[in-house]
Amino acid sequence: MSRFVDTLVGNAAGRGQRRGMVTGEPKEPVRRTWAQVHDEARRIAGGLVSGGLKPGSAVAVLAAAPVLIAPTVQAVWLTGGSVTMLHQPTPRTDLAEWAEDTVKVLEMIGAELVVLGEPFDQLAPVLEGKDISYRLISELADAEPLAEIVQTAEGDTALLQLTSGSTAEPKAVRITYGNLYTNVKAMVDRAEFEFETDVMVSWLPTFHDMGMVGFLTVPMTFGVELVKITPVEFLTGPLIWPELISKYGGTTTAAPNFAYAIVGKRMARVEDDNAYDLSKLRIALNGAEPIDEKAVGTFVDAGKRFNMPPECVFPAYGMAEATLAVSFAPLFTGLTLDVVEADALEADNRAVPVPEGDPRRGTDEARSFALLGRPLDGLEADIVDESGAVLGERQVGEIRLRGEAVTPGYLTANGPLDTQGPDGWMKTGDLGYLVDGQIVICGRRKDVIIMGGRNLYPTDIERAAGSVEGVRAGNAVAVRLDAGSRRERFAVVVESKLAGDATEENRLAKEIAARVRDAVDMRPFAVVVLPAGSLPKTPSGKVKRAATAVQYADKIAKNADD
Repeated sequence: MSRFVDTLVGNAAGRGQRRGMVTGEPKEPVRRTWAQVHDEARRIAGGLVSGGLKPGSAVAVLAAAPVLIAPTVQAVWLTGGSVTMLHQPTPRTDLAEWAEDTVKVLEMIGAELVVLGEPFDQLAPVLEGKDISYRLISELADAEPLAEIVQTAEGDTALLQLTSGSTAEPKAVRITYGNLYTNVKAMVDRAEFEFETDVMVSWLPTFHDMGMVGFLTVPMTFGVELVKITPVEFLTGPLIWPELISKYGGTTTAAPNFAYAIVGKRMARVEDDNAYDLSKLRIALNGAEPIDEKAVGTFVDAGKRFNMPPECVFPAYGMAEATLAVSFAPLFTGLTLDVVEADALEADNRAVPVPEGDPRRGTDEARSFALLGRPLDGLEADIVDESGAVLGERQVGEIRLRGEAVTPGYLTANGPLDTQGPDGWMKTGDLGYLVDGQIVICGRRKDVIIMGGRNLYPTDIERAAGSVEGVRAGNAVAVRLDAGSRRERFAVVVESKLAGDATEENRLAKEIAARVRDAVDMRPFAVVVLPAGSLPKTPSGKVKRAATAVQYADKIAKNADD
């Protein structure tokens, strides 16, 4: 049996008798021990096997409630299969188009079965219309328990994690049972988890790697107490997040930049100083690269009033291609920034430090990036230039990874695609540098804007635009236009409550253009102001720059002409 499944089953018979999972907040909270989740998983697994599921099969799962997802994914692993969490349709989704995209995903991963749970069991007719086989979790849970757990090898596929790219051209990261065990074990070791006392609180979606691996698989495998709600419950009322941390004594949580910014602002407006107790929070992980220091600062400043220790901020670097986590910052150090010269960074790809007390700090002559810690056990990282030559410390280039947690490859609509070179190294597409062995992320290679011989990082532009009053926190996007040509330039697209008022839109656009010009010494080709909820985003809430450029190409062109 693989180390992962062996640990998972062992937990159910040991610590899992005491520790468990709370679901159903805020309306109908229910707690089940991990042992109870395992018992349900064995019944679901029994139903899958009696229905003809073979070892090594790819199983697609579509459900919203964590109470259904946890035993279902475990059941697939007990049968020796692989899990793919399908992207969930929303009330605005065109179901015919969603069905077409789902067929492409199922063909790509070789899945013959979709397992449905509420509220998506109502999609059964849609799947039937496409001749897609499905089983309902509610029916599987009534089956006889699996008699014997299927043996799995370290190299067998455990998880096929769909990427956040185009649904019309799907791609899945192949994670083996060995990858999964190596990374979840490295995470709990580096984070110094106390399995008997730590409490994890999360609203992150299970169809995203952080929600699935970090805040479901980790606690289920090692027997950590988990409070799990859905993204919809968070977005409906973001303050439920600190409420649950307070109610359950949460010690560990995670979110992208936008969530820290939103909740920080809302907590700051709460009048009751005793509304929350965040004193036990020791890890507030932020794996959005680069990390937005303003968003983190907003969250930390608001949290102090509720006894949240500022050092709980936990910068990290992660990607699905490394299963989940690449590096963690040292515990209890909070957000540590590396401040470097803007000119050297943008013109020469060098991260020259700006000393403490230097007047350039806090001005447009400096850039700041979070130190993200050293690679976790089982991973190593280096920096290379475009020719593949290894660069030295504080030289900016592409980050490469190698190790036991790195995926062997992708599944694509055109067949498998290797990720590793002959020597085992995988190029990440991220630009960054090393400082005393710690990783620093500057941005994605494909997003960097090249103008006047300078590399402009979109995050610098987005931070400047986001600092303008009226722009929604975490909802400013810098998009690259005419990439690779002599005419390369950029546009800024933002969300604002002022959208729809032509006069206010025009005023806001001018302020954004001026603020961006001051920050990066380049003026945007166009500024587009959109209503709230307009920007395309990944499942974890990160803005999608390339998709924004395509979706709003006409508006960008029109605003430039104006």
